[in-house]
Amino acid sequence: MKLIRKHRNIILKMMDIAIIAMAYYMAEIVINDTGIIGGELNRRIINTIILAVVIYMTLLHIFKTYKNITRYENGNDYLVYILVCLISYTIITLFELILPSYIVTMRVHIIASLIIVVSIISYRVILRLMLTDASAFKVQNTNKKKNVLIIGAGGAAKMIISTIKKEMNDVYNIVGLTDDNSNKLNYAISGNRILGTRYDIPRICKENNVELIFFSISKISKKERKKILEICQETECKVRMLPGITDLIQNKNLMDNFRDVEIEDLLGRDSIELDNRNIKELIENKTILVTGGGGSIGSELCRQIVTYNPQRLVMVDIYENSLYDIEQELKRNYPDLEICAIVASVRDKKRLEEIFLQYKPYLVFHAAAHKHVPLMETSPLEAIKNNVFGTYNVANCADKYGVKRFVLISTDKAVNPTNIMGATKRLCEMIIQAKNKESKTEFAAVRFGNVLGSNGSVVPLFKKQIKEGGPVTVTHKDITRFFMTIPEAVSLVLQAMTYAEGGEIFVLDMGEPVKIYDMAVNLIKLSGLEPNVDIQIKVTGLRPGEKLYEELLMAEEGLEQTKHDKIYIAEPININMNMIKEKLSELDVLLQSTTNDQKDKIKAVIKEVVPTFKEEKIKEITK
Repeated sequence: MKLIRKHRNIILKMMDIAIIAMAYYMAEIVINDTGIIGGELNRRIINTIILAVVIYMTLLHIFKTYKNITRYENGNDYLVYILVCLISYTIITLFELILPSYIVTMRVHIIASLIIVVSIISYRVILRLMLTDASAFKVQNTNKKKNVLIIGAGGAAKMIISTIKKEMNDVYNIVGLTDDNSNKLNYAISGNRILGTRYDIPRICKENNVELIFFSISKISKKERKKILEICQETECKVRMLPGITDLIQNKNLMDNFRDVEIEDLLGRDSIELDNRNIKELIENKTILVTGGGGSIGSELCRQIVTYNPQRLVMVDIYENSLYDIEQELKRNYPDLEICAIVASVRDKKRLEEIFLQYKPYLVFHAAAHKHVPLMETSPLEAIKNNVFGTYNVANCADKYGVKRFVLISTDKAVNPTNIMGATKRLCEMIIQAKNKESKTEFAAVRFGNVLGSNGSVVPLFKKQIKEGGPVTVTHKDITRFFMTIPEAVSLVLQAMTYAEGGEIFVLDMGEPVKIYDMAVNLIKLSGLEPNVDIQIKVTGLRPGEKLYEELLMAEEGLEQTKHDKIYIAEPININMNMIKEKLSELDVLLQSTTNDQKDKIKAVIKEVVPTFKEEKIKEITK
C-alpha cells in the first residue's frame, strides 16, 4: 500500500495505458471471433492503440485527473472520467472517418470505448476502497469502536458517513440511520441502512449497543426536534447535535461542528415573529444607549440593535472585560458603525450626566443591575445602590436630556418578592412608572423570567458539574422557574419597546414553568450518563431569599393583550412620585450610616415602599 501511495501517478498512467491497449485488442477478438491477429489487421490495431493512448492520456492530463487524491474521489470525479472517454471516442471516430484504412472499424472502436470507460472507473473505485479501509484493518483488533446511530438520512447524514469512513473509521462504527420518511426504510446511504423512524430509536440503540447518537437534521422545527430528543433520552446514549447548514459551510471540519445538546433544544419553542419595520423606525439613524452593555442581556441587546442600523450605539458598563469583548465583536462585524464603549457606573450621577450630555441618546435600554439573589441577600446595600439608585440616576438623565423612550429590563422576581434583589427591582418598576407621570420621556419596563445561559444561571453550573463528574446540586426537588433563551427575550424587549406609550410594564409569555430538577436529569441523560448512578443529584435546600415558584403578575395586576401574542401589559398601578422620592431620601441617609441595625432599617423602608415584599415566605417554603 505504501508503494501505491508513493508511485501512484506512475502506476495510474501505466494502468490506463494497459487498459486502452487491452480494450482494443479484446474488442478486435470479439468482433472477429478469433484470437489470431496478423498482417494488415495487426498494423491497424497497433495504429489505433497508439492513437488512442495519445488522445486519452492527453485529455486525462488536460482535465487534471492525475492530481486527484484517489481515496477522496467521488461521483463528480467519475463524471469527469466519463467525459474524457466520450471526447476521446469522438476524436478517434473522426480519425476513423478520415483514415478508415489505418485504424480499426467503428464496431471495434465502440466496444473498446465501453471497455475503457468501465475499466478506468472500476479500478479507481476499487483502489479508493482499498486505501480508505486500509487504516481501519490495522487498528480494528486493538481499538474498540463506538457504535453510532445517525438520526436523519439527508445530505448532512451523507457528509457524516463520508467523514467517518475517511477519517474516523477507527473510532466510530455506524450501525445505521433513522428517518421519519417511511419511504426510505431499508434503503441505504453509502452502505448504511435506514433502520426505522424516530419511534424505533430506543429499540435500535438497545439491539446494537449504541453509545453515541448524531442528530444530523439541520432543517427541523424546534417542537419536532424537542420530541425526537425526548425519545433519545430513553436510550441513555450521549447525543450530539449538528447545527445549521451555514455553520457547516463555514467550518470545514464536519465533526467539529457537532455540539452537545443544550437545554434550549428541549424547550421546543417556535421562532418568534417580529414586526421589524416598527423596530427599525425607532432605531435606524438614532443614537441608542444600553446600560449593562457587557452583561448577558445587555450584550444581546447590542447585537440585535446594530442589525437595525443605528447612527451610534453607546454601551455603558462598569465591568471592562465583558464590555471590551462585546465592543470588539461588534466592531469586527459592523466596521462602519460607530460603537462607543464607556466604562462607567450607573451609581455615578456626574459621569452619567457627562455621557448623556455628550451623546444625547434617543432610546435608552437600562439593563445594568445586580441580579444574583443569594449574593444580594448578604450584600443588600449594594443591591439598593446599584439597582434602585442606579435606575433613578439613569431615569433622571433620560428625563433631563430629552430621551424619547426609556426601557427598564425587569424580572419576575419583582413580583411578590421574597428577597432583596426582587424588592429592589420592584422599586425600580415603581420609579419608572412614577417618573413617567412627570416627564415627556416615555418610561416602560419589560418583565420576564430566567434566561438560559446568562451569567450566573443554573444551566452553565449544571454543565460544569456534569463535566467534573458531579454531584449536580439542586436547591429543592420541586423548585420551578420560567425560562427563555437570551435572543428570545431580547427580541421581545425590542418589540415591546415599539408598543410603549409610557408607564407600562410589559410581561413576556415565558411558556410553561420548568422544574429545575427535571432540567438536571435531562442534561445528565443527554450527556450519555444515568442520573444518580453515573452523576449524583444532590438537593441542597433553598438558599436565602429563594422562592419555590416564581410569578409574573401581582394579585392587583391584570393583563392586557398587545398586538404580539407573546407580549402582555400589566395593568398600571397608581404610584406617587413624592412618596418614592421621600423613601429614596430615607434610603440614601441610611446608606451613609454605620449603625449595627443599618440593614434592618433599610429593609424596613423597602417593605414600606414595596408592601408585597415578604421575607417570611421563605421560612414557610423551607419547612
